[in-house]
Amino acid sequence: MVAHTELPAQVPHEKILNNKHFERCNNEKTPVNSAGGTKGKVHHQNGTTISTQNGYASPGYENSNVPNKKKIHQKEEECSIFVAFFTFLSYGVLLLVGHIKEFFSRATTKEKNREDIEECSPFTNFTIYLSYGVLFFVGYVKEFFYPPSTKEKNREGYVPLYIGFESFYTRNVYRRIQDCWNRTICSVPGAEIDLMERYTPDYGWTMKLTGKIIKCINAGSYNYLGFAENKGPCHDAAEHTTKEVGITTSSPRMELGTLEIHRELEQLVIEFLGVEDAITFGMGFATNVLNLPSLLDPSCLVLSDEFNHASLILGLRLSGATVKVFRHNNSEDLEKKLREALICGHPRTHRPWKKAIIVVEGIYSMEGSICDLPNFVRIKKKYKTYLYVDEAHSIGALGPNGGGVVDYYGVDPKEVDIQMGTFTKSFGAAGGYIAGSKDLINHLRVTSHAQIYASSMSPPVAQQIITSMSIIMGKKGSGEGRRRIQQLSRNVKYFRQRLRQMGFIVYGHDDSPVVPMILYLIPKIS
Repeated sequence: MVAHTELPAQVPHEKILNNKHFERCNNEKTPVNSAGGTKGKVHHQNGTTISTQNGYASPGYENSNVPNKKKIHQKEEECSIFVAFFTFLSYGVLLLVGHIKEFFSRATTKEKNREDIEECSPFTNFTIYLSYGVLFFVGYVKEFFYPPSTKEKNREGYVPLYIGFESFYTRNVYRRIQDCWNRTICSVPGAEIDLMERYTPDYGWTMKLTGKIIKCINAGSYNYLGFAENKGPCHDAAEHTTKEVGITTSSPRMELGTLEIHRELEQLVIEFLGVEDAITFGMGFATNVLNLPSLLDPSCLVLSDEFNHASLILGLRLSGATVKVFRHNNSEDLEKKLREALICGHPRTHRPWKKAIIVVEGIYSMEGSICDLPNFVRIKKKYKTYLYVDEAHSIGALGPNGGGVVDYYGVDPKEVDIQMGTFTKSFGAAGGYIAGSKDLINHLRVTSHAQIYASSMSPPVAQQIITSMSIIMGKKGSGEGRRRIQQLSRNVKYFRQRLRQMGFIVYGHDDSPVVPMILYLIPKIS
């Protein structure tokens, strides 16, 4: 108790040390010197040492009469350029020695049930670190002679706006290759896109347009089936709806925001997915963030894949549920952690969980991998848990009928308790949906924040989804939807095969429309 007791600042040290209780404890524990007096040392939290002689204490350092002074916290000294350079150099040497060692004696660090991903060669690893080291060294030398004008004035006591290394990295690394990103597009993001050419007269600090248009192949869009277009049946139907109904209801679904076109869209989603009921929302990201808190609470257990999307992670945090993270797409690790969590119960109360739910994605947008749905369904049945599948990237783009990962594996849609997806990829629109049982959807209609507070989906956006989904289902277009799905599948396999033949390292499943191609060296990126 004494160790955790806070003493008031105004009580002097002499008053504390001269009381009877302290003197009794001091006499019991301090040794007796040759002169018959007691001598000892008492250490305090402020770092000072108090020497005692015959039961009396004097503040200060050991055997000194220097008065006790309060420490003043001063500003930390910044790291010098010399120290920073040798820090990076030492790490570079260690990494180089490690790569050379493992080149001759390979470390067996591959995990089971991982996808077969080609590893980067030691020579490439060395050149990567070398290129970054050269950039850092040149940057530090340049800023040593020409310090950047990022010093903030008249902001004492405020948090700095410029963080040291982040600002240094932006100035000396990202700025040199920033023309690879944030390009100005002046066309529909279809199979081909038009870029506005630009140049920089000051090494990346500013960009100026030349007025020239460059036509490029679009390999970086989620417009998987090409429905995001400015002509054709989708465009014409959306234009007609805009003239008839307008562009917004300016109201949430729970009040005056539900139109007949929203009900028509939800009925079409039910038919497309083969579920009992469905509900739609105006924003894909918010579909996860604002609905997971309506399904979970702090007494629930969640098993989440380590590479789940940010919207899923944010929604789970807002719910307050206990989250256990399992290795990516690893059903064995999932089952092990689920079993342990069910046996131990809630970490605070050790009582059984109110509900347990497994949260995965159909296709992972950064890795390009397809989830191992059959094994997840098996585990879900074995341990009587719920299964939540985010089909944002798989719906419309995967499976013989475009039904997502459920259609790809031929799984019964009723075996997936909660199906979530977005309309921003394959359908060329915006918004999202949640599909499942009638009880689930009725619960969300009255508890979801996206239904109560957010504006309803724009009518022309809903019409865009209805038209594109009808084409995929074969209701319109005379087989155009099936043709686009098959063409996407052929293009994905051909694209992956040609990239590997050219020597690139490609991640993900062979059938995944997300194709991550790894570019390690900065010169190759730029």
